[in-house]
Amino acid sequence: MIDIPADLSEFTFYFLIFASMVTSFITSAFGIGGGAVLIGLLAIKLPPFALLPIHGIVQIGSNFGRTMIFLKDIKKDVIIPFSLGTILGSFLGGTFFVQIEPWLLQLIVAVFILWSVFGKIPAVGASHITLGGVFSGFCTMFFGASGTLVAGMVKTMKLEPVKHLATHSALMTIQHSAKVVIFGFVGFAYAEYFFLIAGMIISGFIGTIIGKKILIKFGKKYFKLVLNTILTLIALNLVWNSIKMSGYLNSF
Repeated sequence: MIDIPADLSEFTFYFLIFASMVTSFITSAFGIGGGAVLIGLLAIKLPPFALLPIHGIVQIGSNFGRTMIFLKDIKKDVIIPFSLGTILGSFLGGTFFVQIEPWLLQLIVAVFILWSVFGKIPAVGASHITLGGVFSGFCTMFFGASGTLVAGMVKTMKLEPVKHLATHSALMTIQHSAKVVIFGFVGFAYAEYFFLIAGMIISGFIGTIIGKKILIKFGKKYFKLVLNTILTLIALNLVWNSIKMSGYLNSF
């Protein structure tokens, strides 16, 4: 019998598992975007304290699957410097994370998503890979979906599409792994969400396989507009939730 966490409804439990498959498909088929959509959905459905730890461990499964599929295409010389940077950045971010109010965390996630849609994410070149690891590692402890930051860094390496996807997946596997370990140290109980995490990892891997098997031609023309619209709506919902949680409306 599946043990559904007490703070989740049965509908939410299966909805998140399905969402993991869809968002993994998005990233696998289009190269990026699924992680940001998933954290937006998780932020709406999960308790704030569980948002980033669960997102992190699910993203390990999703990115690790892509890493294994494209193992030979990874730009391997960036792995060690990025790993050193992301471990340091994640540790620094973890020391501040425990002091953040739940409503503020949702607001930060919303702002980051809106920035990824309407702003210009700074790219970091390969020569500064360690610094990029520190910065993105720090940010991932608050925003969770730092894939856009890392993708900007990988983009400056001017790799072929498959090598880009492979390298990005490998770096994100490392970064999410560091985050998950640190959240474990600060006291998050992953065991309570075991079946949800397992279901999301399995469905995410299925989404990855489907995404690579389907050659998207006509959808690419409209994908950016659709994705940005979805992200914007999710972010606005998070802003509204954070305002309600903060009690700001009660002051009027």
